[in-house]
Amino acid sequence: MNFLSGMNALTIVFASLCLFVIAYRFYGIFLANKLLHIDPLRITPAHKYVDGHDYVPTNKNVLFGHHFAAIAAAGPLAGPVLAAQFGFLPGTLWILIGCVLGGAVHDLVVLFASVRHKGQSLATIATKEIDKGTGIVAAFAILFILIMTLAGLSLVCIGAMYNAPWSLLVVCSTIPIAILMGIIMKYNKKSGILLASIIGVGLLILVILLGKTITSIPLMQSLFTWDTKSLAIAISLYGFFASVLPVGLLLVPRDYLSTYLKVGTIALLTIGIIFVHPAIQMPALTKFIGGGGPIVGGPALPFIFIVIACGALSGFHAIIGTGTTPKMLNNEKELLFVGYGAMLVEGFVAIMALIAAVTLMPGDYFAINTPKVAYDTFIAANPEFVIRDLLFLNEQIGIDLAGRPGGSVSLAVGMAHIFSRIPLMDKIMAYWYNFAVMFEAVFILTAIDAGTRVGRFFLQELIGFVIPKFNDQQWKAGPIIAGIIFTFAWGYLVCTGDIGSIWPLFGISNQLLASCALIICTTMFLRMNRGKLALTTAIPGIFMAIITLWAGYIQVFGSRLPNGNFSSGYFAKGQILLGVLGMAVMVLMIIVFIRAFKKWAELIKIKTLKTDEYGESVKEIVAE
Repeated sequence: MNFLSGMNALTIVFASLCLFVIAYRFYGIFLANKLLHIDPLRITPAHKYVDGHDYVPTNKNVLFGHHFAAIAAAGPLAGPVLAAQFGFLPGTLWILIGCVLGGAVHDLVVLFASVRHKGQSLATIATKEIDKGTGIVAAFAILFILIMTLAGLSLVCIGAMYNAPWSLLVVCSTIPIAILMGIIMKYNKKSGILLASIIGVGLLILVILLGKTITSIPLMQSLFTWDTKSLAIAISLYGFFASVLPVGLLLVPRDYLSTYLKVGTIALLTIGIIFVHPAIQMPALTKFIGGGGPIVGGPALPFIFIVIACGALSGFHAIIGTGTTPKMLNNEKELLFVGYGAMLVEGFVAIMALIAAVTLMPGDYFAINTPKVAYDTFIAANPEFVIRDLLFLNEQIGIDLAGRPGGSVSLAVGMAHIFSRIPLMDKIMAYWYNFAVMFEAVFILTAIDAGTRVGRFFLQELIGFVIPKFNDQQWKAGPIIAGIIFTFAWGYLVCTGDIGSIWPLFGISNQLLASCALIICTTMFLRMNRGKLALTTAIPGIFMAIITLWAGYIQVFGSRLPNGNFSSGYFAKGQILLGVLGMAVMVLMIIVFIRAFKKWAELIKIKTLKTDEYGESVKEIVAE
């Protein structure tokens, strides 16, 4: 690995951009034309079931903004930062390969499958493509995963905004700005998007620039300094309203607005790297590649695939791709841009987050991400990881940065460190740090609002099996009742803090859901007579299923001693609830996998083709 030592971050940025552009131009278009057989003349659910509330034909650029903002949560920011424990090489390789061949493929085919099934959920797709039993099992697994995800994301968001009045002011300001944008886009059909973009971005920049000054006023500082309980209640209320208000009034324009901030910040970070040319300080592989590190409790294989999550492949994307986005897609030809393209952008975000972490000195990185109670023990065992710049960073930023695990602080420090090295920017490192914290909060909150709305859709579908009235799109009380129930489910966990104990299960559950989505979509492609092309989804789906179940076993059970007792894992630690929940998700997903594989065998044996109502030759005809 000597040839990798001293590598410049700019090399990784340039290589990543080239790979993602080539992937979109060749592999993405190949999938769209050969695997999906995209039909621009086919009416999408947004037009077929338009209701002005959930099913709304949307401009592709606005929809891209919504979709990207919804899928890009804490994963592509915190995951790569945590994975830096293993060195910069494993994370870089998995983000690049996993995003192109796994994550972007997953997002594209899941969105396609939902568009071809009335914009409905993954569980409904499983019911139609496999059988009702599989759909029910998948439904319970997805609902559990979604509640965990939203509660966990909310806690991360609370952590970013707690005692950060400037960040909270900016985040709160995005709501009225988004509503104003939504009104402009609704009533000005001719130039509303351009006008709304100019006004919205202009106001957002103004709030960002003046936010620090405004919140330095004692009255405003106290007004925007909330405790964790107040933040939990506020986020839950926001999630509820975002789930029941017309999609074009709050959810879509706010996500569209936040995309400017997200993409703009990453572009700014890219420019910073071009100016600064920071060297990679973390070695290609660290001594923790085989396990034993202070941040990720396991070896790089299999945990690198779990920790990075949304930066390369994420099951949460399947929830968005079968939730809000398919109900707003204007034309099937936009599937590639929205589905495959948005994931490539998120992969680039993950690369930038990884760079921000690995350009820190290794000793500083581990000092930030190792809990204070364990730091002395860690240094005693690893004296080579000494603190280099942390005391200077503490002085410049104004807070003690050591012992703040979770990835968010080290990401903000890494970004501030790069920005501050740009000419004339060295005196405002504290500004850049707080800006990065605010950026992370906005990044995460846009996944919470879209996820809550999808959860409301999903719960309505489930209740509709028992009470058909909930499936009636004209019944106004249905979305409100389902929204209240679903928001309370994850909001209660946030307010009580219980979700903090089961957050580690999110990584396992998330990746199992991704493999589940790929396997269900493979079933659909086999039915549609795509032949060997179905391997493009089957291979990453099966690979992730094996890897994630392996990691799940290690995480839940640990290793066994010769006498049969568990020496590690949740059961050994006395966290019985964690062990039970982890086992439940894995068992549910294994059932889905087995039933899907049986369906594969049945479909492969079918030789006689049928013609569906659109003139396509398929092995079985399934209603939309």
